[in-house]
Amino acid sequence: MSRQIGILRTAVTVGAAAAFVLTWSSGFLIPAVATTDVDPLTLLVWRFAPVAVVLIAVSAVTRAGRGVRAREYGIQTVIGLLAQFGYCVAVYAAVAAGIATGTVALIDAVQPLLVAVLVGPVLGLRVRGAQVAGLVVGAGGVLLVVQSQFGAGSAPPVAYLLPAIAMVCLVIGTLVQRRTAVRTGVLLTLTIHVTATAVLLVIVGALSGALVPPARPSFWIAVVLTAIFPTLGAYGLYWWLLRRIGITALQALLFLVAPATAIGGALLLGEPLTVTTLAGFALCGAGVTAVLVSEARATRAEAAPEDEQPRDPQGRTRTARPSKVTTSPSRS
Repeated sequence: MSRQIGILRTAVTVGAAAAFVLTWSSGFLIPAVATTDVDPLTLLVWRFAPVAVVLIAVSAVTRAGRGVRAREYGIQTVIGLLAQFGYCVAVYAAVAAGIATGTVALIDAVQPLLVAVLVGPVLGLRVRGAQVAGLVVGAGGVLLVVQSQFGAGSAPPVAYLLPAIAMVCLVIGTLVQRRTAVRTGVLLTLTIHVTATAVLLVIVGALSGALVPPARPSFWIAVVLTAIFPTLGAYGLYWWLLRRIGITALQALLFLVAPATAIGGALLLGEPLTVTTLAGFALCGAGVTAVLVSEARATRAEAAPEDEQPRDPQGRTRTARPSKVTTSPSRS
């Protein structure tokens, strides 16, 4: 029975991981299509504001905030402003400036290596050798995937700082979440993040005259798509998977976003897709596999019953010391 539960749990996690990659990729592609003749700030305001109203209502009805302390609301507000407001504004500005979507995804995909460097000093965790190797291989794959896209856009060189800013915002938000181990559920987490982002976007939009939406149906289609997929789908899965599989494995999945975005960019926007790109896909897949397999083995070893624990030559069970070596989340 426990084996069947384990298989079901793995299937759910794999499905959630695939959905995460696809919905996160949509966050690059939809703006590239929708902001060709619309201020990206206008799209962002209407992407977040209606969703915030809906989430507040749902959280109130379900009493999702019951027992949550004011401190945790404050921490989640900070995380939301970093991971959603800072990240999305920078990504939308980069795409609107003319940077190819694959290139934006490439710079964004560097964050797993940055996180791998920081999880030790910031979170007290150790990234295993196999995971480091997998992250490096994945990074090489990402470079190959989008190599042909450098220079394909019309953006000025300074605009390439924008996706780097987006990456830094998301990394800081993620590390703050893991460091503080706030206990809010996914629904309340999304509600706080989206609401804080929406309030700040409305203020900035009002000051810059970007609140009034165009009447075209295509704009409202883009609003609905960005609300459902990148906002609710991608971010909801991001925080859920962070608790489910740990920070290192989740960051490894982000390597797959660049190839997925490159495929979407080729199909929707005519961006280049070459043999080099396909080779990059293979490297990305190999890197992610190495990280996830290492994480799964470590998790099984830590959860093994006493009769399955390694023994010394005298047959005594070697009891693992309480460790800081796991990259799985302790609690959330």
